[in-house]
Amino acid sequence: MNRIEKEKNIVEVMIKLYCRKNHGIKNELCKECSELLKYAHTRLKYCKFGNEKTSCSKCTIHCYKPEMKLKIKEVMKFSGPRLLFYHPYEFIRHIFK
Repeated sequence: MNRIEKEKNIVEVMIKLYCRKNHGIKNELCKECSELLKYAHTRLKYCKFGNEKTSCSKCTIHCYKPEMKLKIKEVMKFSGPRLLFYHPYEFIRHIFK
């Protein structure tokens, strides 16, 4: 699995966790979270750096729209620490990439 696919996977896990815990939807995403996931996957698909990309927070090019950037930051702030309990393997992979 290449870097972009790993990033897509971890962002999907984080958004699903966020949606389940904050919006109470278990088996699917709400409309807002679904749009955010689609947007994040599109941004990753067209990332200028490809498999050489760093984490988005360290990137020199901020390709997210301001409103989407706020949403993804909220998701990551909520889901990041919880990954350790809900998806420990993903947490370790994400931290030590």
